[in-house]
Amino acid sequence: MASAAEQLAANLNFSAFAKAEELKKRIWFTLGALLVYRLGTYIPLPGIDPQAIRDLFQQNQAGILGLFDMFAGGAVGRMAIFALNIMPYISASIIIQLMTTVSPHLEQLKKEGEQGRKQINQYTRYGTVMLAALQGYGIAAGLEATGTVVNDPGLFFRATTVVTLVGGTVFLMWLGEQITARGIGNGISLIIFSGIVAELPSALVNMLELGRQGSLSTYLIVGILIMAIGVIAIIVFVERAQRRLIVQYPKRQVGNKMYQGDSSHLPLKLNTAGVIPPIFASSLLLLPITVASFSAGQGPEWLTTVTALLGRGQPLFLLFYISGIMFFAFFYTAIVFNPKDTADNLKRYGGFIPGIRPGERTAEYIDYVLTRITVVGAIYLALVCILPEILSSYAAVPFYFGGTSLLIVVSVTMDTVAQVQSHLLAHQYEGLVKKSKLRGARR
Repeated sequence: MASAAEQLAANLNFSAFAKAEELKKRIWFTLGALLVYRLGTYIPLPGIDPQAIRDLFQQNQAGILGLFDMFAGGAVGRMAIFALNIMPYISASIIIQLMTTVSPHLEQLKKEGEQGRKQINQYTRYGTVMLAALQGYGIAAGLEATGTVVNDPGLFFRATTVVTLVGGTVFLMWLGEQITARGIGNGISLIIFSGIVAELPSALVNMLELGRQGSLSTYLIVGILIMAIGVIAIIVFVERAQRRLIVQYPKRQVGNKMYQGDSSHLPLKLNTAGVIPPIFASSLLLLPITVASFSAGQGPEWLTTVTALLGRGQPLFLLFYISGIMFFAFFYTAIVFNPKDTADNLKRYGGFIPGIRPGERTAEYIDYVLTRITVVGAIYLALVCILPEILSSYAAVPFYFGGTSLLIVVSVTMDTVAQVQSHLLAHQYEGLVKKSKLRGARR
């Protein structure tokens, strides 16, 4: 027998969507905010030569700079005001979360609920400004070092570049928070998602043009498209996969009535961290290499060597990328899911896992199962993100058809659709309450 919620979910249709005024307002707000972001990616920095920066990017896009441009929605290639995108905010979030595990003050704030979370978010914003200022100054110095991009190099150009890039990052941070609060979906993820999706058509056209010119064979292009479809199917399957732990509740007596025991399950996602590990790992790799990619060949010899080693498909880049993905898969899972708290909640309500003693033993068992499935999830993330990178390094395939971009697009799409369904379900519940003659309901 299907539950009431399942019956409502099965009956969701376009008529229900048309009546959900609140949901439509949220969707329009989200689309408007993303449109503002896309317009900003076409506004260049003051004092640079657009054609020169385009030529410079064409020479360096084969390395990690191309991955950065993918996340920024093409803003790096145009050196727009949103060139840093939201990456400084992500890097600051990583640093704050790492410090939470070693700083007693931040750990105490984390336990203080909503008020502590607001204070941690404020620290993250301060860190974002500092990181964006450092990266902005590095980009300004790197552009000046080329000798052809900047029209009037000097202190004024560096100051305006830093202010513009920091302002763009802070604006995107604020825009992402507004989307999360007043729109639909996670704002930060949607900003990265929109940047990738906006560049997909041009990437597809470029790949087909390479095929027309003979640089890529027809069989290779077909194989790439089939690989992309296969990767999407694998992502959808794994993102929906769960390890369900059976939880039983004993008989209980309430007044003069005896209620039978019930059984449920505790769902543990195979990939609890979601799309966060690849984004975090990419942002950490992009932080020190942004300037090196621009000044390659004109800086110190060691800088040129580092830039070459961190190119697309290079062993050092792959090693750092895999290590970062594996680390953040475990780290973020440990942050969002606490086995001890889950075991305490089960014990408080009388629930137990068959064959496992409630309390500490239950926490150990949940941690054991969670660690095993996180290993599988981390390996899945690493394979999805690395294998297409290796293939693209030998076939000159755009980053947009790689595993990282597809993982972000599919995961964010699934999360956004789930939120839309939740809003529609809540709207239908409200409709049922209004139609019913419940005491106390507003007429």
